[in-house]
Formats: sequence, structure tokens, C-alpha cells
Amino acid sequence: MDVREQLAMDLLGHPYGELTSQKKSVIDLIADQKPSGLGPLAKVDERDRWAKLADKVAQVGGSWRFIITFVVALAAWVTLNALLATRAFDPYPFIFLNLMLSMVAALQAPIIMMSQNRQGIIDRAAAEHDYIVNLRAELEIMLLHDKLDALRERDILARTDAIGAQLKQLCDDMMELKARR
Repeated sequence: MDVREQLAMDLLGHPYGELTSQKKSVIDLIADQKPSGLGPLAKVDERDRWAKLADKVAQVGGSWRFIITFVVALAAWVTLNALLATRAFDPYPFIFLNLMLSMVAALQAPIIMMSQNRQGIIDRAAAEHDYIVNLRAELEIMLLHDKLDALRERDILARTDAIGAQLKQLCDDMMELKARR
């Protein structure tokens, strides 16, 4: 029987061919005695320039520095236009400011969503990698338990044989003592 088939039956109780691709990859790693690797973390920087830009915009747009700067800029805009009254470049009700805010929101929202979608893909890949690593660790622990059980059984048998030999020797010695009396 193939090593992979044997491992699948011993550890998971199913033939290798019936396992999911994740479980097969774990059995393959155990059979080949290879490390699980870095998984999705190794591929984090495989982004095109637009994905990097989307990530940067989401990072900046979701920071306290951006929020505080934006609030200060809005307050300055409103205050300046309120103080200039009749000479204001955007008088109350600040129609140009509303237009600019709408344009920022219209551009920023899809970019942030693109970044979140990418992050979701990375998170799913990381979760799958974690599952593989955890399953492998669990199966390796099961193998270690089996090896320890085999060692313990062998040790118990050796001790039983030694005790049996000692008992036989004691019985022989007792018989010899009885025979001398």
C-alpha cells in the first residue's frame, strides 16, 4: 500500500482518493516530510500598481491623521467662507464644498472596496493556510501518540518478560531451597 494511502487511512480513516484537496496536501506534506511553508504570506506583494494604490488610499483614508486633517480643512473652508461673507468664493450653502465632498466620496468608496476585497482574499488564503498547518500539527501529534504507544507497549512487554524471568528464577530458587531441607 502507498505511504499516502496508508497515512490517509491511519490518520483520517478515509482512502487518499476521497480526501479534499486540503487534506491531500496535508498528507503529502507529512509523507514527503516537508515544512508547511509561508503560505499566502509569501505572495502578499504580488500586486499590480493599481492594487498597491488602492491599498495606500485605503490606508491613508482610514487613518486618524486623514480624518483630523479633513475635519480641519472643512472647518477652515466653512469658517473662511463665512467670514468673507459677500466676497466668499463658496458662499453659504457651500455648494462647491458639497460637490468636492461628493466627488471624494465617489472616488474613495470604490477604491476602499477594492482594497477590502483584496484583503478578504488574503484573509481567506491565510485562514486556509492556518487550517492546513493546524490539521498537519494534529495529525503529526496523532503519529507521535502512536509511536509513543508502540514504545510503551514494547517497554511493557520487555518488563513483563523480565518480571516473568525473575519470577521463574525465584520459583526455581524456592524449589531448590525446599529440596535442600
